[in-house]
Amino acid sequence: MAAATFEEALDRLLVHEGGYSNHPSDPGGPTNFGITIHDYRKYVKSDATAADVRMMQVATAKAIYREKYWNVLRCDALPAGLDYAVFDYGVNSGVFRAAKVLQRLLSLNDDGRISDAVIAAARARPARELIAKLCDERLAFLKRLKTWPVFGRGWSRRVAEVKAASLAMSLPMAAGASRSAPAGPAPARAEVPVAKFARGTTTAIVVAGGTVAAQQAGSAGWSHAGIAATLLATAVAACLCWFAFQLWRKRRQEAA
Repeated sequence: MAAATFEEALDRLLVHEGGYSNHPSDPGGPTNFGITIHDYRKYVKSDATAADVRMMQVATAKAIYREKYWNVLRCDALPAGLDYAVFDYGVNSGVFRAAKVLQRLLSLNDDGRISDAVIAAARARPARELIAKLCDERLAFLKRLKTWPVFGRGWSRRVAEVKAASLAMSLPMAAGASRSAPAGPAPARAEVPVAKFARGTTTAIVVAGGTVAAQQAGSAGWSHAGIAATLLATAVAACLCWFAFQLWRKRRQEAA
C-alpha cells in the first residue's frame, strides 16, 4: 500500500502488454506497451497516427498508465497485492469494470467509483481473499467474451500470473527486502559447475597407466595371472580415484 508499488506493478504489466501490435480482432486498434491509439490521442497527440503509436516511448506509456488507470483506481491507497490485481484488471478490461467488481466483492454499491468507503472496506478485508475472488471473476468474465477463442489462451495465462504475483505481493516483507524474483541458478542445475577436464582426467590417467603397465608386463614375459592382477589393481585404483573425485565435488558444493 505504497506509491512505490506502482513501479513493480507496471513492470509486471508491461511484460504482458508487450510492444507494438495492430491485431484485426483487437478493438483497440494500433497499440504499443498496451496503450491504444485512442488513449495516445487523448493524452499525448490528438491527431496521432499508427506510426506515432509505434514510436511511443515507454516513459510516455508509464505516464498514461499512472494517470488513466493507477490514480483513477486509487491503487496507492489499496492494500499491497490487491493494488496490482485491480490495476491490471483495469488496464485489460477498463477501470469502470475493475472498480465495479471490487465494489461487488465488498458488498457495496457498484457505481464504478473507488470512494473512501471502498478503500476502508478493502483495508478491513483479507487482501488475499479479495485478490483470489477478483481474479476468478475476471477470468470468468473473459471467458464470456466473443474474442475468447482468439485471445483466451493468453488471457488465461495472464490472469493466473497476475493472481500468483498479487498473492505474493500481499505477504509481509522483512525490512529492506524486495518482492522481485531473485536471480536463481540455471533450471535443472543442482550442482556447482566443474570443468569437464577435471571430471575425467584423474581416472583416465590411472586407466591409461594401468594399460601401459600391462603391456610392459606382457613384453617382459609375465604370466597371464600376473597381467590379470595388474589390470585388476588398475581397476581398483580407478574406482578409488572416482570416489575421491565425488567426495571432493560434494565438499565443494557444500562450501559453495
